[in-house]
This record gives sequence, structure tokens and C-alpha cells, in this order.
Amino acid sequence: MKFPKSFHNWTSISGAIISGIALFMIIFLFVISFFFMEGSSYLGLVIYILFPVIMVIGLIMIPIGMVVHRRRQKKEGLSQEMKWPYVDLNNYRHRNAFVVFTIGTILFLLLSSVGSYEAFHYTESVEFCGTLCHQVMEPEFVAYQNSPHARVSCVECHVGSGANWYVRSKLSGLYQVYAVLSNNFPRPIPTPITNLRPARETCEECHWPEKFYSRTLRTEKHYLADENNTEWDIALQMKIGSSYSALGLEEGIHWHINPDVKIEYMTAPKSHRDTIPWVKMTNRKTGKEVIYKDPDYFADGNIGSHMETRTMDCMDCHNRPSHDYKTPIRFINDAMTAGKIPKELPDVKMVAMEVINIDFPTLDSAMSYIEAEVLMYYEFMHEDLFENQRPLIDMAVTGIQKAYMENVFPHMKVNWNSYPNHIGHLEFKGCFRCHNDRHVSEAGDVISMDCNLCHTIIAQGAIDTMQVSNINIPLEFVHPNDPRQAWKDKFCAECHKELY
Repeated sequence: MKFPKSFHNWTSISGAIISGIALFMIIFLFVISFFFMEGSSYLGLVIYILFPVIMVIGLIMIPIGMVVHRRRQKKEGLSQEMKWPYVDLNNYRHRNAFVVFTIGTILFLLLSSVGSYEAFHYTESVEFCGTLCHQVMEPEFVAYQNSPHARVSCVECHVGSGANWYVRSKLSGLYQVYAVLSNNFPRPIPTPITNLRPARETCEECHWPEKFYSRTLRTEKHYLADENNTEWDIALQMKIGSSYSALGLEEGIHWHINPDVKIEYMTAPKSHRDTIPWVKMTNRKTGKEVIYKDPDYFADGNIGSHMETRTMDCMDCHNRPSHDYKTPIRFINDAMTAGKIPKELPDVKMVAMEVINIDFPTLDSAMSYIEAEVLMYYEFMHEDLFENQRPLIDMAVTGIQKAYMENVFPHMKVNWNSYPNHIGHLEFKGCFRCHNDRHVSEAGDVISMDCNLCHTIIAQGAIDTMQVSNINIPLEFVHPNDPRQAWKDKFCAECHKELY
């Protein structure tokens, strides 16, 4: 079978060779990954994106080379004037060419459809999102794996359904690829992401407002920074919804997403939205509007000119639903509760909090410092333990290091202070951005900071002196090691931020 004379040029021949090699590599690597279960996120990138692009480029080079070759021959007077091609199936050459072209086209379209389908699913996979740009996405990927949404794929929240947002996400991704390749991206990655799809189109696919959320019991275990690592528990009845299911979302924390209510607020643009001086509540049924202002921010009367107005949705409180970098108090307490850091080791809570409260340039330097400081402390302060209980100390070192690695990423300058978490109010302003007794309406009503609006304490204290109450009778909060109750004079975060 002979190829047309116009095919005999280096451009077309090179294109055919490139396409053939690319096709062979696609088939070879696909067989390796499918039958032998060998591969990685980079192999998927090569099979479904890189080599198909190279193969298409090679195929495009073939007709380009043929056209250029014919024009060159025509210019030199070596060929007759070109005419439109025609197919005569009675001519065996035409028939052979037609059969080859038809079979080749069918195979190419079949492989293209399968490849496009696989490429689509690959670019939508958690593996692609989390591991391809390893250095950039490592903090988000590690936090995601330890989150309640670890079984939910990235695109279900970041893209959602529909072709419109799929295309927008891919166009946005082009700049992100450029930023990674050119090493031109901020550290840490800034949030909130302003072009993120509205939460009502993503979060509410699973968490829809019409569903009644009942109240739930939350028990937290803390450890005091004393020699015995004294356990301090607190049990909270979280008022996620109303007391009675018939009331739906008329009460409780999730009242904010009641379909009959619209909440708007002002905040500084391109900020963490941790300062909210103006709030507007609209009753959709009656049309009544109430505006609450913090007078301290409106002293000059020009606050609105440099603020943006936003309608409240899930992400205004649940702003770190899958990428939560825990504060030291949280991740050390959790590690001790899980037994990864031995709570029977004297002073381990205090030592752990001290060794991780430093900015390290690299992860290796952090790991070395944690190990050296913990060993040195117990060698000098608890010599008998250092000699007789060394495995227990080594276990503490490993536990502290692992907890640190899951929440702090020096190469991206990410730690617990990089991204404020607006759920709660212990380490960041959270609920107290609005519920602080400072936002006042014209009628004199305030947005209350009464803790019992969101939860009630039904048990608290050390194990041997635990206070327990009826579930319908809340306890007054008792702060450990604070006999003068100084906690009442400040927001929680004002003191707890100083611990870090």
C-alpha cells in the first residue's frame, strides 16, 4: 500500500512517527496501570492528557506537511494545479485509501471518546486535585483526609454539577497551572476564595435547609498544663435545631439558614470576614427588615464606602469544613485522648505546647527541635523517667511530631493562624463577630452573646469533681484555674490567641 507522494516530506513523516509513538505509549502505560495496578497521579496525567495531546499534534502535522509540500512543488512547477480530491471506489488505490481512512477514523474517534471520558474523570478525581501539585496542595490535602468530608470528592464542593461551573473551574485552573510552573503563588494561599460557587448550590445538595436538625450532645476532653495533665471535661447540648421537630428551623444555630430569613452583613473586602460591623435581618414572610450596627465602627459615618455586603450562607460559619488546621490546644488534646501522646507522662501537655509554639523554616527542623527539646526536658527534669520509661517518652515525641505534621506546613507557611475558623468562639472570634452585645438596632435590640442561645452546659469539670446537671437545666460555665473569673471580661479568643 503506497502513501500519496505529498506524504513524503519530513513534517508529515515526523508527525506520523510522533503519533505512533504516543499511541503506543498510551496503550502500554494503560495496560501497566490497569492490569498490574501500578501508577500514580502523574501516570494518569501522562496517559489521559499529555500523550493524547502529543498524538493529536502529530496527526495535525501530517496534513500540514502535505499541504506545504504540494504548495512548494507547485511554486517550483513540479506539479499540476491542485484539484478537489474525489473518491472512486472502483479504483483499488482509492478503495484502499478509503478503507484505511475509515478504519483509522473510527479507531481514533473511539480512542478519543474513551480517552476524553477518562481524562474528564481523572481531572475530577481527588488524586488529581490533592497530589498532582504536591507542594502547593499538601496542606489542603492532608487536612481534607482528616476531615468529616474525607469521602466527598473535591469537585463536589469546589465545582458542583453542571457544565457551566465545570468550564469555569478549568479556565481558572489554567492560571493555577501557570502559577505553579512559574513558582508564582502566595504562601499561604489566600482565603476566602472569592470565585467559589455559592454554598446553596453545593453544600445544600446534602445539607438542605428544609431538613430538621435535632439537638446533639458534644463532649470535649481537655488536659490542663500541670504535672498530672489533669483531665477537664465539658459536655454541651448543641442547639443545632429547635427543641421540637414541629418548629423546624425557627430556633437554634441553623436558624441562620432558615429559608424564611435572609441575613446580610458588611465586612472588609478580601479579608477573613472576621470583622462584621453591620448586620441586616429580613423576614421573607412579612418583609420586615432590622439593621444592627456596631456604633464603634460607625463613628465617622463613612464605614460603608470601603465595605462589601454579603448574604450569609453556610460558608460564613463553616468556612473550614474540610480543611481545618487545628490549634495546638485542640490537636494536642485530641492526640492525648487518642492515646498517641501518653497522658500518664508527667508534664507532657505543658511540654508539648511549648515545643510546637515556634515558627520553623522547614518540617525537618521542626521534627528535630521537637525531639531534642522533649528528650532534654525529661533528661533534666525527670531523670528517673528518662532512664526507666524511655519508650513512653519516645511515644510522646512521635505523637507530638505526627500531630504537628497534620496541622502545620512550614513550606507553605500554613499553621493554625493562617486560616481563622469561624465555628465556635474559643480560638477565633467566630460567633462573636456578630453575637457580641455590641450590634444595636434603632429600636435598641442587640444581637445577644448569651452562650445558651447556641448550647447549654450539662456537665463540666475534673473527673473527680465533675458537675452534672439535668439536660434542661444549664450549668454556668466554670473556667479552670480562674478563681477570679477573669474570663468574663474578654472574648475567649483574646486570651487563647496569646497561648500561641
